[in-house]
Amino acid sequence: MGTHTPDMRAIDAHNGPRTATRVSLTAILGMPVTDSHGHLCGKLSDIAITTGPDGGKVAGLVLKTRTGLSLVPSQDVIETPAGTLEVRSTEAIGPLREEGNYLFLQQDLVDRQIIDINGRKVVRVNDVDLEWMGKGAAHLLRVAEVEVGLRGAFRRVFKGVLPRARLEAMSRKFTARAIPWQFVDVIEPDPARRVRLRIEHERLADIHPSELADILEDLAPAEREAVFTSLNEEVAAETLEEVEPKLQKALLEKLDDERIADIVEEMDPGAAADLLSELPEYQSDAILEEMEPEERQEVEELLEFDEDSAAGLMTTEFVYLGLDATVAHAVEALRSFDGDPEGVTEVYLLDEKRVLRGAVSLPRLVMAHPETHLSVLAEPRVLSCPADLHQNELAEMFDKYNLHSLPVVDPQGRMVGVVQSEQVISFLRERL
Repeated sequence: MGTHTPDMRAIDAHNGPRTATRVSLTAILGMPVTDSHGHLCGKLSDIAITTGPDGGKVAGLVLKTRTGLSLVPSQDVIETPAGTLEVRSTEAIGPLREEGNYLFLQQDLVDRQIIDINGRKVVRVNDVDLEWMGKGAAHLLRVAEVEVGLRGAFRRVFKGVLPRARLEAMSRKFTARAIPWQFVDVIEPDPARRVRLRIEHERLADIHPSELADILEDLAPAEREAVFTSLNEEVAAETLEEVEPKLQKALLEKLDDERIADIVEEMDPGAAADLLSELPEYQSDAILEEMEPEERQEVEELLEFDEDSAAGLMTTEFVYLGLDATVAHAVEALRSFDGDPEGVTEVYLLDEKRVLRGAVSLPRLVMAHPETHLSVLAEPRVLSCPADLHQNELAEMFDKYNLHSLPVVDPQGRMVGVVQSEQVISFLRERL
């Protein structure tokens, strides 16, 4: 996290070393702004910063004047030795236009929720620290960091009660909890006051789906929608699997069926079936119609099973080979597996009718020679369960045999899926 110092050294490529002085947004809001002759032009009402590629640069200062709100570019404002604000030329002051693509620090950021990418959490902004750069800088004022701790809250509570200098001094007794601006991902409103996101997709993709799910749960509905809709299909699918059914439906409400289908296709078939079973039948059917035939068939087959059965917890994505396969074949099958590789614990042997005939654990594969036949390495007896086994009995089997995974078979003994321990754990947690 950043720290506050009254004077900082910086380098200007054109003018050499320059001094940067920190000031808080709270401290300067309401400050009189005068012209070079000391005549009052207005009072500082807010600060407008740019969005997009130049996000964080101060575009201008918003002044409250007798005729309304005006905007003066930041390069036309200086901080005087007396600590006041002065406009170089009153001609630089113009009306604040609604079509300007700005983010306003006081209006749009303070008291709002932001995503702390480093902390993997949602935090609330209490204040903003800015830097006055030395003369000759391209932008005399820039955003340095946002305060999310008690320091910023203290400033706001006691502003007007304590003199400015004393307020600043006392606030610095609190430990700084701040996020440098370059690490702030603001869920920002555009001029039409819709919510959109200034966040790089790559940075979201770096966050673990379970952490993204926690972030989504902490956000207000509009911000939550902005974050989720910005995710690509794969990340959205992984995140959707981590949230509760009620929140799943809320996240999908504003998406069209085609977009939902693209996301569902990236989900584990079992999780996709669970999701669609929670939606109204007409919506579920519409989404299935938009899906690719292969993915649709897998999900439709799972939807036919009772949700309280073993089939309701299983995934249809597993690695299997024929009875004459070798270790080399298994390695190639693992490399080309499209499902979640972390869920694979065994390679299953199926005959020509897909009847389960054996299973080989990954440790055995690693220890064997490439030309070794899997039938030699396979366990002679393989535990499995019927697709209609109740989930309570399924949990008892996992506990009794200390299982990591369990094949699921139909009445003819054909393998239809695998239940993994994490699905059983999730089921048991829901019962608590």
